[in-house]
Amino acid sequence: MTSPITLEDSASDQDVAPPLHPAAILTSDADALEAAHTLARAAEAGAIQRDRERRLPWELVERFTASGLGSIAVPRAFGGPQLSYVTIAEVFRIISAVDPALGQIPQNHFGLLGLLHAAASPAQQQRLFASVLAGWRIGNGGPERGSKHTLDIQARLIERDGRRLLSGEKFYSTGALFAHWVTAKALDEQGRPWLAFIQRGRPGLRIVNDWSGFGQRTTASGTVLLNEVQVDENNLVPLWPLTEKPSIQGAFSQLIQAAIDLGIAGGAVRDAIAFVREKSRPWIDAKVERAGDDPYVIADVGRLQIELHAAEALLHGAARVLDETAAAPIDADAAARASIAVAEAKALTTEIALAASEKLLELAGSRATLAEFGLDRHWRNARTHTLHDPVRWKYHAIGAWHLNGSRPNRHSWI
Repeated sequence: MTSPITLEDSASDQDVAPPLHPAAILTSDADALEAAHTLARAAEAGAIQRDRERRLPWELVERFTASGLGSIAVPRAFGGPQLSYVTIAEVFRIISAVDPALGQIPQNHFGLLGLLHAAASPAQQQRLFASVLAGWRIGNGGPERGSKHTLDIQARLIERDGRRLLSGEKFYSTGALFAHWVTAKALDEQGRPWLAFIQRGRPGLRIVNDWSGFGQRTTASGTVLLNEVQVDENNLVPLWPLTEKPSIQGAFSQLIQAAIDLGIAGGAVRDAIAFVREKSRPWIDAKVERAGDDPYVIADVGRLQIELHAAEALLHGAARVLDETAAAPIDADAAARASIAVAEAKALTTEIALAASEKLLELAGSRATLAEFGLDRHWRNARTHTLHDPVRWKYHAIGAWHLNGSRPNRHSWI
C-alpha cells in the first residue's frame, strides 16, 4: 500500500505508486456488498473529523482498492467480475451513507471504465482493464473552468517530432489526486476529441488539491495542470465515434451520481432519527415527554421514509434497466430508455437528499447546529453533490420523452 502525501496542496510523481500487492477480485454480488459494508464501518468513526479538517481519506481509498471494489465493473471478457449495475449502485449507496466524499472519489473511475468499454479498442481495453484488476485507480481531469459550458474543451493535443503532447488545465478533477492513471479530454489539430490516459509520473503533469467547496470537502476535486505532457499513442482513445454509437455510458455515470445522493439522504434520515430519539427536547405545546412522541415529528419522519424508499425503488429499478439493456445490442431507443430510467431516479434522489438533510436540522432542533455533532455536513454534501448537473433538465428530459417521444442528448450528464 502506498503512503499518503504529507503536503496535501499538490501531488508529485511519487505520491501514488503502483500497488505493491494485487487487489482482490470480488466474484459475486454478495462479496461486493459485504466489502462495501466493511469499508463503510471503517469509514464511519472518522467521517465528521475528516470533513471538519478536510483530511483526505488516503487509507480508506487504499482499502477500497485492495478489497477489489475498484474492479467490479470490469467486463468478464477481460478477466473482471462484471457485477450487476444493481450491485454497483448499492455499493456506492452503502459507502456514501457514511461518507459521501469517500463515495464520490471513485465515481469517475467507474465512469471511465464505462467509457473504455464504449470507445476503446480491444487492445486498449485488455491492457487498461488489466491494470485496474491489478489495483490501479483511474482519475479524471474534469471540465475546464472559464469555458462556455461543461463540454467546451480548450485543452489541446498536438503532434511534434513524432510525439503526442497534451496541454491544458482541468478542474472538478475528482479522483485524480489518488489515481495511477489520470485522464484528460483534449482536441487534436483537426478539432477531434480524444481521451488520454496518462501514467502518474509523466513530466508536465501536476495535480493540485485546491478544492474549496463547502461540501464534499475531502474529494480533492481540484485542478489538473498539463504542460506538454507526452501521451503514448496506445493510451489515446478517440471519442468522436461515440456521437454515432448508442451506449449506456452516460446512464451508468448518472446511476452512480444518483446512488451517492441516495446515500447522503439515507445518512441524513438515519442521523435525524437517532438525534430525535437521544438528544432532542420536545416542543412545549406538544405536551409529550419525548421529542419522538411529537405527532408532527412522527409525521415528518414518516414522509421522509416514504420518499427515501421511493427513491431507493427508482434507483434499483433504473439499475435493473441498465442490466437488461446491457444484455442485448443497444440501439438508440434502448439507450434512451436507460437514460430516462436513471433520470427519474436522479430527480428523486436529488430531492430527497436535499429535503432529508434540511429536515434533519428542523426536527432535531437548535442543538443539532452545534459543530461537535457535524450534522450540517449532510446538507452541505447534498447541496454540493446535487449541483453536478441540474435536476431541472432531468424533469425536462423525462417529460420530453413521455410526452413527445424525444430522446435525450448523449453525454455523461443524462
